Amino acid sequence: MSFLAFRRAVALAIALALSIVRFWLLRLRGPLTLEKRALWVTQTCRGILSIVGITLRSEGTPPTHGLVVANHLSYLDILIISSVMPCFFVAKMEIGGWLFFGKAARVGGTIFLDRSSLDSANSVAGQMKERLKMPMPVLLFPEGTSTDGSKVLRFHSRLIDPATTVGAPITAASVRYVIEDGTPERKLCWEDDTLFVTHLMTTLSTPGFSARVSFGEPHVYPDRRTAADATHAEVTAMRARLPLP
Repeated sequence: MSFLAFRRAVALAIALALSIVRFWLLRLRGPLTLEKRALWVTQTCRGILSIVGITLRSEGTPPTHGLVVANHLSYLDILIISSVMPCFFVAKMEIGGWLFFGKAARVGGTIFLDRSSLDSANSVAGQMKERLKMPMPVLLFPEGTSTDGSKVLRFHSRLIDPATTVGAPITAASVRYVIEDGTPERKLCWEDDTLFVTHLMTTLSTPGFSARVSFGEPHVYPDRRTAADATHAEVTAMRARLPLP
């Protein structure tokens, strides 16, 4: 482990401990609504990004409600997007078992999906319909998995259906990683066969790492397939643009 990674790892551990203390202090002030829990996640994520040295830049207006669909490069996307806007994530069930991050996701109102279960998909769709009524957006990664960033995979439309069914606005968002020395972003993308700890150490040891998030305009779509195809094209176009300066 490099000295940079060691220093950041220690700072990260301290930040996580402080976030737990902050959460319990919030609980002492009264009941925590889902919105307050999501705001706690946002504050925690901003602190983590600062500590691990990830500079964040955002383009466009983050939505305040409805559904947001984005490309997916790694679990870092959750930290990055949460830092830009409080929201409720739809995430794979495995994340719920991660040390600290899984618990934080549950506390923050993440909706967990068992990708192998139709019953789980139906349950998640029902929960999404309820969350879409709230003054805070729901975030979905419709590719269904993280990628190496070489292309945006076709968007699955099943979990876009709750938004089109209730007439909620849908906003496309793109995430890009930029490494100062010109190293391709795939170095920091996370594929399922890479150990979490291995990827985390790579992230902590990478200097000059910035994240760029772009938001499109919200639209109401007539059906889920139209929404999936239109937002996929929009995200692909945003990813194709040069990184923000």
